[in-house]
Amino acid sequence: MTRVRDIRQWTDEELRAQLDQARRELFNLRFQQSVGHLENPARVRQLRRDIARMLTIQRERRRATS
Repeated sequence: MTRVRDIRQWTDEELRAQLDQARRELFNLRFQQSVGHLENPARVRQLRRDIARMLTIQRERRRATS
């Protein structure tokens, strides 16, 4: 689980890269889940929440600059 404190320290570019990576991982986990080969189902929920945290911080930064 990624902490908000850690995410806020990332640069915009790092945040974008981590978000892309998390989305790819979520896609792969969902694919594994549909095939029935998912080892850790809790990881899907954890990853969804991490993505939501990253998007929230990204939106906060956008609103702060406008």
